Amino acid sequence: MNPQDVQQSAWRGATSNHCRVACRLILGLLTFRLLYQGLTAEAFGLWSLLWSVFGYGVLLDFGFGAAAQKRVAVSLSERDWLKLSQSLSTILSVYTAVALVIAGAGYLLAGPLLRAMGAVRSSDAEFLAATRLFFAGMAVGFPLGIFAEVLRGLQQTHVANRLAIGGLLANAILIALGLWLGWGLIHLFLISLLCVLLPDALAGILALRQLPEVQVNPRHFSREQLLKTSRFSLFVWASTMNHLLRSKTDQLVIALLLSLPAVALYQGSGKVAEMMSTVTRQVGDALTPAAAYLHADSQASELRDLFLQGLRITVALSTPIYLLAAFHLDLLLWILTGDAQANSVVWVTGQILLLWCYQQTLTHVVFRRLFVMCGKERPLMWQSLAETLLNIGLSIGLTFWWQSILGVAVGSLIPAVIFGWLVLWPWAAREARLNVRVLFRHTLQPALLSAMPMAAAAFLSNHLTAATPFTAANLGLHFLGISVTVGVGALASWHWVLSEGERQRIGVRIQQSWHALSRAAQAKPQS
Repeated sequence: MNPQDVQQSAWRGATSNHCRVACRLILGLLTFRLLYQGLTAEAFGLWSLLWSVFGYGVLLDFGFGAAAQKRVAVSLSERDWLKLSQSLSTILSVYTAVALVIAGAGYLLAGPLLRAMGAVRSSDAEFLAATRLFFAGMAVGFPLGIFAEVLRGLQQTHVANRLAIGGLLANAILIALGLWLGWGLIHLFLISLLCVLLPDALAGILALRQLPEVQVNPRHFSREQLLKTSRFSLFVWASTMNHLLRSKTDQLVIALLLSLPAVALYQGSGKVAEMMSTVTRQVGDALTPAAAYLHADSQASELRDLFLQGLRITVALSTPIYLLAAFHLDLLLWILTGDAQANSVVWVTGQILLLWCYQQTLTHVVFRRLFVMCGKERPLMWQSLAETLLNIGLSIGLTFWWQSILGVAVGSLIPAVIFGWLVLWPWAAREARLNVRVLFRHTLQPALLSAMPMAAAAFLSNHLTAATPFTAANLGLHFLGISVTVGVGALASWHWVLSEGERQRIGVRIQQSWHALSRAAQAKPQS
C-alpha cells in the first residue's frame, strides 16, 4: 500500500465509524425499550448488570488489542510475516489464557453473584444458566476480538464496521422477534452473544485470507515477542485505565460524599456527555492504524498531514455537535429522563461536562490516539496519569467543599484545560513543526468561525420555542428549530471549513451518486 491508499482507507474508516456509532445508539435505544417493557424487573436488572460487566472486559485486554493493530500495520510496511505470526500467536495465547480464567470464574461465581443480588427463587435456575452462558460467551469472544483489530491494522476499518453493523441489526431484529414469541432469558442472551461472536469470527476469516503468509498457531508463541509487545501494550493499558478512572469515578465520588439520590441526579448530565464523547472520538480511532503504518514507513510528512487533517475534521464535526447539545440540553435531558423541567444544578453540570468533552476533542483525542502509535506511548501515559490524579483529587475536594454534583464536573474540566492547553497543545505543535498560533489557525479557527452563525441560529431557535413545553405533541416544533440550526451550521461549514478543492470533490461525488441513481431508476422499468 502507498501512503495515499492508507489515508483513503483511514477516512473511509472514519465515515464508517460514525455510521456504526449511529446504528449502535439508535438500535441500542430501541432494544433497551423493548427489553425494559418485555422482561421482568429482575430479568432486566440481570441483563443490564451482565452487559455492563462485558463493557469492563477492556480492563482484561492489557493493551494487546492496540498492540495487535499496530503490529499488523507495521508489518504492512516491513513485510516481516514471521514476526507478525509470532506476535499474533503470542497475543492470542494470552487472550486464550484470560478466556479460560473468565469461563472458570464465571461458572464458579455465578451462584454467589445471584445470591448477593437476591435473585427471585422461582427464577434462580434460569438466572444461573443465563449467567453461566453469558460468561462462557464472553470467554469465547475474548480471543475472537483480536481479529477486528487485525482488520483495522490492515487498514480495513470499514470492513470491521460493516460486520459490527450487521451484528447490531441482527441483534435488534432477533431480540424483538424473541420477545414477541415469548422466548426465555437464556435464548435472548444466546441471541446477543452470537450477534457479537459471529462478526468477530467472520473478521478472523477475512483477516487471515488477506495474510496468507501469516500462521496463527500456538507453536509460534514467543517469549521475546511477549516482552516486546508488553512494553507497548502495558503503557496503552495504563492510559486506558487512567481514562476509565477519569470518566467512571464521578458516580463513586458522588455516592460516597453525597448520596445515592445525588447519583441519580447526575446520571442524565453524565449520559449526555458520554454520548457526545462517543461520537467525537471516532475520527481519531479510525486514523490510528494509518498513523502506525506511516510511522513505520518513515513517512513523516504524510503523518503530519494526517494529524493536521484529522484534528481539523474532528473539530469541524464536534463543534456543531457541541453547540446542538449545549443549546438543546433541556430537550436532551427530557428525552433521557422524562423530566419536563431540568433541575438547575443538573443543567449547569451538564453544560460543564459537555464543555469538558469538547475541550478534550480540541486538545486530547486526535493527538493522543495518533501519537501513541508513533513511539510516544510512555510520555503520553505519564501525562494521562498526572491528569487523572489531579482530576480525582479536585473532584473529591470540590464535591466535599460544595456538597454538590457540580464538584465532579468542575474537577474534570479544570485538569483537561490545564493539561490540554499547557502540555498537549504545545507538544502537538512541536510534532507538527508549527508554532501554537499557526496550529490553531490551521485546525481550530475554521470550525470556530463557522460556529458563530450556528450559535446565533440556535439561540434564536431556543428563544422562539422557550415557552413551548416538552411534550410528544410539540416535538415537531423543537426538531424544526434544530433542523434550521443544522442547516445554518452546514452552510457555514461549507464556506469556512472546507477548502475549494474539498468542495469540488464533494460536488463531483454528489453528481456521480445522482447519475448512478438516475441510471438505476431508468433501468428498473426496462428490467
